[in-house]
Amino acid sequence: MRYRPFGPSGAAVSAITLSVGADMLARGREAAMSLLFAALEQGINSYRLETADPVVAEVLGEALSHLDRKLALVSLTLGEVDPRRQVRDFTSEGITAAVDRVLHYSGLGWIDVAVLDAPGEHELRYAGLNALKTMKRTERLRLAGVAGDGEAMDAFVSTGAFDVLVTPCNVRSDWKVRARIRAAREQDMMVFATDTFPQALLREPESEGAPVRRGLFGLGAKAAAPPPAANPYSFLTRTARWTPETICLAHALTDPALTSVIVQARDAQHLEALSETPERDLPPGLAAQMEMARVDAAA
Repeated sequence: MRYRPFGPSGAAVSAITLSVGADMLARGREAAMSLLFAALEQGINSYRLETADPVVAEVLGEALSHLDRKLALVSLTLGEVDPRRQVRDFTSEGITAAVDRVLHYSGLGWIDVAVLDAPGEHELRYAGLNALKTMKRTERLRLAGVAGDGEAMDAFVSTGAFDVLVTPCNVRSDWKVRARIRAAREQDMMVFATDTFPQALLREPESEGAPVRRGLFGLGAKAAAPPPAANPYSFLTRTARWTPETICLAHALTDPALTSVIVQARDAQHLEALSETPERDLPPGLAAQMEMARVDAAA
């Protein structure tokens, strides 16, 4: 595993962050613990809690109890739906309760980064931001982050109120996303990437247009619809000793602006393939081929 600097403290964070949520527990607590121990053995020291679920928090806390807490980085995603009001909860009470619940069940002592999940400008109030500041002062929380890819993210980045940006980033990301990442780095924010392998990359383009009629006044036999254009990313499935997912992960890791890339792992074998990727170099010419594919897809 390779590591990158995390903030002014000089701490090191693994190039890969493992996402931990209900899907990991779907096969049982023992399987989840096994996967987390495998992640630790692979050198992963960064973990994202997808929600403030107490069971998930407890499992992660138990796994990390075998590691010096100062060596692990745990982020928590905030903004769950309040079941009473059926709206996402970015209130000071909701944010504080979620952090305290995770700390209680996990025994972690503190949360390194609390990440507000794609709040709309109308959803986030000063009270919620003040709650984050209060938890920083009481050392329950180290840093505050924001996640999303909408235009509201530009406003949140420019405020200087956040320490971390979590954003989708992949070969298809447009100039707006790349400009947002640059702006975040100029604000000394740390950037975590998600969605480095969008499934749409491998989706075959659909045929454009309907069949056309031939003959006088459009009468007569129908001509076949024009064939769909070839998928410019089809080469991802034909690269020896690489999967499309690991190619996209390796490509994202070539960006020095990224602090870490968030991944999800199905099992230990999948995790091992992802964990080995930071140590591998892309085959010669593949990065240029990906850039040409991006241009072709955008045309």
